[in-house]
Amino acid sequence: MKASMPEIKTILNELKSATVGYSYPRDLALFVQDRWNNETDAVRKSDLLPDLATLEEFFSACYHASMLREEERPVKFRAILAPPLLFTTGVRPPEGFQRLDFSSPGRFNANELRRLAVAADPQRTLIGVWSDKTGHGELRIWGLINSGARWLRDVRGGRRVGAPLPLVPVIHADAPGSIEVHKGYELVGKFHCGKLTGSRVDLFASEWLPAEFAQFRERLMERYEGARGSAGAASGDGWASLEATLPRRIAERMIKRVISTLREARHGGTVIFLPVEDVEHLPNTASDLDLKYQIAGGSPQISFPDLVVAILNRLAEIYGAAYGLAGELIGWRHFEATTDDQLVNLDEALFETAHLIAGLAAVDGAVILSKHHEILGFGGMISGRLPAVRNVARALDLEGESIAVEEARNVGARHRSAYRLVSGIPGTVAIVVSQDGAVRFICNKSGRVTYWEQE
Repeated sequence: MKASMPEIKTILNELKSATVGYSYPRDLALFVQDRWNNETDAVRKSDLLPDLATLEEFFSACYHASMLREEERPVKFRAILAPPLLFTTGVRPPEGFQRLDFSSPGRFNANELRRLAVAADPQRTLIGVWSDKTGHGELRIWGLINSGARWLRDVRGGRRVGAPLPLVPVIHADAPGSIEVHKGYELVGKFHCGKLTGSRVDLFASEWLPAEFAQFRERLMERYEGARGSAGAASGDGWASLEATLPRRIAERMIKRVISTLREARHGGTVIFLPVEDVEHLPNTASDLDLKYQIAGGSPQISFPDLVVAILNRLAEIYGAAYGLAGELIGWRHFEATTDDQLVNLDEALFETAHLIAGLAAVDGAVILSKHHEILGFGGMISGRLPAVRNVARALDLEGESIAVEEARNVGARHRSAYRLVSGIPGTVAIVVSQDGAVRFICNKSGRVTYWEQE
């Protein structure tokens, strides 16, 4: 039986109201177009951003492919919308990109992406897509690009990152119904369960987060300067001078690795940094934080601060007078470029420390560190005796100057416990990683519990 015109209108209105608040691939294309160019006109001319219809076609196929399965395996991939000529031949990872052209470009659709995803490890391979008529025809899959895995080091805390991608649209599909649009390696937009979010917020570029650990960095530099002075007095050879930001960069990459490992494990976890002055009060029966597994004080171990100081000392030594760099400040680029065996071993030890911390977070309760990055224990249970936090502030910008007030009850027990501790012990910084990979940094800012979402 055919529906009457009034009935059809009613059905359409119901469908429209049911989808209010949800977005679709075309909305994502408009979102990306609006946020793509944030630089100068010269940069805009060099960016290869296709028209709206092409973007929508690209995003739509990738979105639908993400919801498929291939022999019961989830479909995960990276796809790049770029002509093959942007990638030179005769090179390969880790220094460049290896281009594998198909003799005959294939169809571009969700099913073809599903089939190729099995052979294209998203951590190391991109699926190349471009039109058959200089950017204005039907999209085709022209081949694969072997990128290597160095590109992951930027977000995971690695050293010696890979070659830069051209500033073109790149899709990351890593979960059903969830795709990220990147401009090269820069996140422009994320489409998850019908919701759009903007560019990634890098809290390590903020002022408030490094300021929380300023005392720690000063202590590291003091230890380095002492060792440098002793070495110069003993041998007569001067060590190189280091950039003041280097300890911060090294510490940041360790925390990035912890977060990345927790996200990939998909079991969640909480890492708490306590003010140094509060460490001596842990634990006791009246404590606000009960540690199930406490690390014995004074136990023989090479701590994270020891590793950082050893790295600083070795860098200063190898870039010192013997290399003619006694007057040059040594920074992150030197650290990335160095292949010295001793430094490589120290760097590996740093990564192992990060994996150790992430592993400890698998136990129920929080991993507890001092703000000097010394491991105090794990399985930390935040006391219910602490006053409940009714409302928290969600930071809307990098420094938390603009906020939105939310009810604390809208999250789970892990987040609410972290809120109570941050409120009860000022100066505490908490990092909470959810099972779904969401990351939340929490601190007490201006007397209010404030959190930042880290994409």
